[in-house]
Amino acid sequence: MSPEAAVAKRPAKTLIAGVGNIFLGDDGFGVEAVRRLDEHQLPDGVEVVDVGVRGVHLAYQMLEGYHTVLLVDASARGGEPGTVYLLDATTPADRPPATALDGHHMTPDAVLALLDTLSAGTGGRRPERVMVVGCEPADVAEGIGLSEPVDAAVDEAVQLILRLVGAEEPTPSAAGPHTSERNTTPC
Repeated sequence: MSPEAAVAKRPAKTLIAGVGNIFLGDDGFGVEAVRRLDEHQLPDGVEVVDVGVRGVHLAYQMLEGYHTVLLVDASARGGEPGTVYLLDATTPADRPPATALDGHHMTPDAVLALLDTLSAGTGGRRPERVMVVGCEPADVAEGIGLSEPVDAAVDEAVQLILRLVGAEEPTPSAAGPHTSERNTTPC
């Protein structure tokens, strides 16, 4: 087998990153979702990380040759608490407006804005596809633990992620409504 054929058969790298602060209630949604992903067998080439609040680290890690990055985070979009969203954030036009960079509180949109700067400055390769699996929070006040609707939505988000990476056939979830935006084809 030629080296080119071996490279062509290698699975595309996918990064699933749980983002959020577990000390701010429902902001810990992404961290809890990736924790529950540990219970599932994932395809080769899929890496799961608990990024927490280390947004700068995440931006650098995203330049390490991933084809697809799935960011998992609380995402206030005005829906009912516990609503799961799938957002395509591949291009700047698809993303929410960036917020100011703060190393201790970087939302996915701030990480993506930093990613643009880092890829231009370092020559690193941006992921070809960036998706956000978000959940409408009910409460992001200080405190540990997810609210009831957000905790119920974690399993729905895990099933969505498994479907996106082709891990296994998801089981139906009665966790609540699911809203999908943009392109939802598998990674």
